[in-house]
Amino acid sequence: MDRYDGASAGMTGEERVYAQKELRDRRAESRQVERGAFDLPFFLLTLLILLIGIVMVLSASFPRAYYKNGNATGIFIRQLGFAGLGIALMLVLSRLPSTFYRRMSLPLLLVTGFMLALVPFLGTGKSEVGANRWFDLGITTFQPSEIAKIAIILFFANLICVFRGKMKTFKYGVLPFAGILVITVLLLLLEPHLSASVIIIAIGAVMMFAGGTRLWVFGLGLAVVGAAGFVVVKFFPYASSRITVWQDPWSDPLNKGLQTIQSLYAIGSGGLTGLGLGQGRQKYMYLPEEHNDFIFSIVCEELGFIGAVLILALFAVLIIRGYWLALHARDRFGALVIIGITSLLAIQVFLNVAVVTNLVPCTGISLPFFSYGGTALLIQLGEMGIVLSISREIPLRKKMSEDEDKK
Repeated sequence: MDRYDGASAGMTGEERVYAQKELRDRRAESRQVERGAFDLPFFLLTLLILLIGIVMVLSASFPRAYYKNGNATGIFIRQLGFAGLGIALMLVLSRLPSTFYRRMSLPLLLVTGFMLALVPFLGTGKSEVGANRWFDLGITTFQPSEIAKIAIILFFANLICVFRGKMKTFKYGVLPFAGILVITVLLLLLEPHLSASVIIIAIGAVMMFAGGTRLWVFGLGLAVVGAAGFVVVKFFPYASSRITVWQDPWSDPLNKGLQTIQSLYAIGSGGLTGLGLGQGRQKYMYLPEEHNDFIFSIVCEELGFIGAVLILALFAVLIIRGYWLALHARDRFGALVIIGITSLLAIQVFLNVAVVTNLVPCTGISLPFFSYGGTALLIQLGEMGIVLSISREIPLRKKMSEDEDKK
């Protein structure tokens, strides 16, 4: 007799439903039902956005690449190489079953926590950023915070499935999740890495909301985060200076406000139709991080308002498709993982555009598939591979539903 069958007498109605559903899922896994093909629209949308992003990296980076190394295509070639590796990784991860990601969720979280703890001591920094966030791998650098995002998503999805009907209680639906978030954010603030902290808190909140945590918890969490933000701004010069420059970039136009000012110049000069691909001016050593965090400014300058809106529309369609896949996922774990990854994509796109338009304080948030960065691109495409993997199991859900109807 299965352990869920034997314990069902002591369960509430809601717990019994979750237990029976998980039992059906496990029995289906034991039968090793053949998986279907991955979701083609999601795959093609990802490739299209990636292609546009690579072209924009070439356009945005060639002046700085030529100035620094005498090779105008150096940055582009590196990004193109990582894109190729990322596509291969996406296809490999799309072949693995969702049960693999569920088993690996805890080891991945523990390894990520260990790496984050090492960053303040062994990590390297960038002079223009003033923070240690990277491990130097020789051929490239690596940010453990990028792995932390997907680790939180996978582990929270697994934990929510384990607790099932207990997510509305404070003991199970709040404490373990809040504890993990607090530890992760504290490790990130040691670097310091405020933007990653904000994203991880947001992702954690999304996962808890999708898992069924009571709404009053989010009001309390918002108050706690607000109080913590006040403390950070008050006592951490790194954060307080960014708030000051955000309110008035022209208060320090040649230093901390330079990036925001040049970004706004680029966006404004693009107008409705843009100056033309490759014809932007701000990338000629005026705008810092023009091929990285502020690449969307170059998009606006060269492709104009129309081009920028079309690119954001492609992101929107990809995000909507992701949520559609979550609604049709075979089981709760798969649905939660897709919700987390899709929400992470949506949050990063929104915050990056908000930063370059000075809607929110300037901080290091990259634009997925566009911003230069080899390991970040690999991880982003790997996350898309996980979504595609779960999408393969949608035909299995349909078959199980048909079997249930026949019974």
